[in-house]
Amino acid sequence: GNVTFSCSEPQIVPITFVSSSQSYLLLPGTPQIDGLSVGFQFRTWNKDGLLLFTELSENSGPLLVYLHSGRLTLLIQKQTENPVEISEGTNLHDGLWHSVNINARRHRITLTLDNNAATASHATTVSRIYSGNSYYFGGCPDNFTDSQCLNPITAFQGCMRLIFIDNQPKDLILVQQGSLGNFSDLHIDLCGIKDRCLPNYCEHGGKCSQSWTTFYCDCNDTGYTGATCHNSIYEQSCEAYRHQGKTSGFFYIDSDGSGPLGPLRVFCNITEDKIWTAVQHNTTGLTRVQGADPEKPYTMSFNYNSSAEQLEAMINSAEYCEQEAAYHCKKSRLLNTPILFLSLFLFSLFSPLGMPFAWWVGRANEKHLYWGGSLPGIQQCACGLEESCLDMRYFCNCDADREEWTNDTGLLAFKDHLPVTQIVITDTNRSNSEAAWKIGPLRCYGDRQFWNAASFNTEASYLHFPTFHAEVSADISFFFKTTAVSGVFLENLGIKDFIRVEMSSPKEITFSIDVGNGPTEATVQSPTPLNDNQWHYVRAERNLKQTSLQVDSLPKKVLEAPAEGHFRLQLNSQLFVGGTASRQKGFLGCIRSLHLNGQKLDLEERAKMTPGVKPGCPGHCSSYGNLCHNGGKCVEKYNGYSCDCTNSAYEGPFCKDEVSALFEAGTSITYIFQEPYPVTKNASTSSSAIYVDAVMSKENIAFSFLTAHTPSLLLYINTYFHEYLAVILSKNGSLQVRYKLSKDGLLIFTIDSGNFANRELHHVKINREGRELVIQVDQVLKLKHNFSEIDFKAIKSLTLGKVTDSLSLDPEVSKANVYGFTGCLSSVQYNHIAPLKAALRHPSIAPVTVKGSLTESSCTSIMEADANTVTTIYS
Repeated sequence: GNVTFSCSEPQIVPITFVSSSQSYLLLPGTPQIDGLSVGFQFRTWNKDGLLLFTELSENSGPLLVYLHSGRLTLLIQKQTENPVEISEGTNLHDGLWHSVNINARRHRITLTLDNNAATASHATTVSRIYSGNSYYFGGCPDNFTDSQCLNPITAFQGCMRLIFIDNQPKDLILVQQGSLGNFSDLHIDLCGIKDRCLPNYCEHGGKCSQSWTTFYCDCNDTGYTGATCHNSIYEQSCEAYRHQGKTSGFFYIDSDGSGPLGPLRVFCNITEDKIWTAVQHNTTGLTRVQGADPEKPYTMSFNYNSSAEQLEAMINSAEYCEQEAAYHCKKSRLLNTPILFLSLFLFSLFSPLGMPFAWWVGRANEKHLYWGGSLPGIQQCACGLEESCLDMRYFCNCDADREEWTNDTGLLAFKDHLPVTQIVITDTNRSNSEAAWKIGPLRCYGDRQFWNAASFNTEASYLHFPTFHAEVSADISFFFKTTAVSGVFLENLGIKDFIRVEMSSPKEITFSIDVGNGPTEATVQSPTPLNDNQWHYVRAERNLKQTSLQVDSLPKKVLEAPAEGHFRLQLNSQLFVGGTASRQKGFLGCIRSLHLNGQKLDLEERAKMTPGVKPGCPGHCSSYGNLCHNGGKCVEKYNGYSCDCTNSAYEGPFCKDEVSALFEAGTSITYIFQEPYPVTKNASTSSSAIYVDAVMSKENIAFSFLTAHTPSLLLYINTYFHEYLAVILSKNGSLQVRYKLSKDGLLIFTIDSGNFANRELHHVKINREGRELVIQVDQVLKLKHNFSEIDFKAIKSLTLGKVTDSLSLDPEVSKANVYGFTGCLSSVQYNHIAPLKAALRHPSIAPVTVKGSLTESSCTSIMEADANTVTTIYS
């Protein structure tokens, strides 16, 4: 007879384990079968979860299959034997389908992952392995105790399909109908797993991963941070780094903050009032050119290790930018345009087309026919504008076509044309013709946005800007200062959605937002009032994972976003700054440096055309004056402030940079004071602060020193009344402050807490106010003394190191004066006088005399070096 076989693939019915604690699927097995055969497929985003549990027959022990940290593990726990454990795979929580097959025969068990027999794992047991009676997939019932279903890890969340037990496929539709097995909290015939990384909401190249309920962003090596890698870890300008007290060096700046442009490596020169930002290119030296003509032009393109968009953003943010352009020539013409011509006919004889022999290419690949020191549209060099060219018939020195070397050098400073991206030269192919060129780095100063501010004078006044579009990510940052008790900083409305940042009370800032799930409010409370007319910083952020608010350096308030629901912020009205659409609860005060998603809002420009609002905001020193150290004075500027270090022994943008020098044996600095009244009766009152009245009612002395030599004379002050004050190191290394007074004679104050000639840097402060004397060494109070009477005034001179007029010195000071001081002195201050700084910085105008060898150095940098070695090398 005929036999007919019917073969069909098992029906693929996926199931979803929804709950992390309640979901499970129970299927029956065939007990007491010698051996075991179970298979299934799973997919999940969770690293951990129980996939399978069964109690094997004949006391074979429980068998568990589970995920741990994305790795598949099989475990058999036997009471009389060591546990059997085998593992397979990595990163199995990748959301893809993975197949698992478990096969056991007698004493051998095999775990196969993704049907790859070549990588299957094997183990052996002492006793035989028998099939189980019941198989629990995904988890265990809460009330299950009879067989003690074990789950050493969390329950499984994800999907399964194609389940086989004892080589028999299980029809999961029968489970749904209630005729096979049992289940809890499952979705049958549906894989409800959600790919939360598609689309990828991790910004700036952040790597997305996910669990069952949410996604995570790995921001390593992106230059950004935050829940969605939204926030740049870098400042937007060198001005911002200066504001943090940074010194010159290489930094990354991110001109558009959280915007799409990446960070750019620059050099910040923070050594003067103007903070320069420099970007170098690939060709920095002077480059010689020969053999170029119009048929075979010489070209050089410049690589700034950045994109054109990054450089453009940096330039647009700056107040001023420049690049030096230098063209050295010997019989090589540059712009080819004569100055003097009688007519267009004569001009055509000199240059039929007026085309230059060299040009440069700038932003947007535009060709430019002017040179450094000239202006756009004027085909000249600097000497042409200044009428100082070597041959007045030409606009450029090089156009005279001379046999000897000359040059045209100047600054290209029209920002819209920068940076220089290419240079082209075509006139070095004639006899004895040669040229050399150099294009300097791109240099800019000034942050147009950092100090960009507006003053709101009435509660009804506001500035309006286009709608803030930030559907999935929004960040808002600004500075404010006010004396008002409340007010709205900014607001933008939609049909239902809105976003608002306000000062709800003198001590509270609130960030409110609604994306359709109801209002969310993040509030930061300050322990002190924020309406103190000082600048305060606010940063509010919202993304798919959280809403946060930061005020100054107070703890950040973070609210987690719901996993489901509306998530797009839909706004359609204008953005109101300093007020609201209802013109209520307006803000009174100043707002500055306002950024929305990295974009800068020009408050000053908009304020110029808005009633009740003024551009700018005075009074920066009230907030930032404390950044000027060591007696530096804060000076108000329209855009910011600067530190005046005239009366400070220090220098630099914050008066924090030491001014120090190495002294050799015999070196001296003598500062001569004005003679007291009546000698200076008619002296000019406009003299510099370094020429102050010599009649002092107090001494405020501060300096640092490093030496290995004793005895030493560090500082000596004498008066017109033959009194003096000397600071010496005695033979044993102790520090002595010696007053010789006309009434009390010699008073000696000794600090003998150690040997101060120990090649380490020591800091000394000597303060006398009236009769009270206080001496500090290395920030530790060493001595207090009250004079019975003192009248130390009419100062004649101050000497550092060896005193040349030593007739009136007492024996101990004379011994110390034999060699004076050998070592390093730093930041010497006497009241408002800085004698060391005057000698190093203003030797021609200050009343100071230097004798012997004086070498500027840094005491701090040589502190760890041997003072003997250092001074010997300089000697």
